[in-house]
Amino acid sequence: MTTTRENTLDAYNAIFILDTRDYDKPVESLVEHITTVLSELGATVSDVKNHGRIEFIRVTDRNHPGDTYLEFDFEGPRGISQRLQERLRLDNTVKRVHVELRGA
Repeated sequence: MTTTRENTLDAYNAIFILDTRDYDKPVESLVEHITTVLSELGATVSDVKNHGRIEFIRVTDRNHPGDTYLEFDFEGPRGISQRLQERLRLDNTVKRVHVELRGA
């Protein structure tokens, strides 16, 4: 956790579940998009892990048995989780976002 006079930055870990069924570009373009959104919200991304396509434990649609999972480690201002979810809620490729404080 980094502290400055004006603001406090916290360390976060975020998991993104991406629905790439109708997405014809490489996953790296989605990594760039999410990194850009985080930067615009005042975050600094330190690490990105592409976990690839992971099959669901409980499949509700046999034509869609899994999705792509990305993991981001970043530092950002407090309240970034809610602002990130609001920013990505209309993005059809981002199915779920789970953000948690690291070291908490």
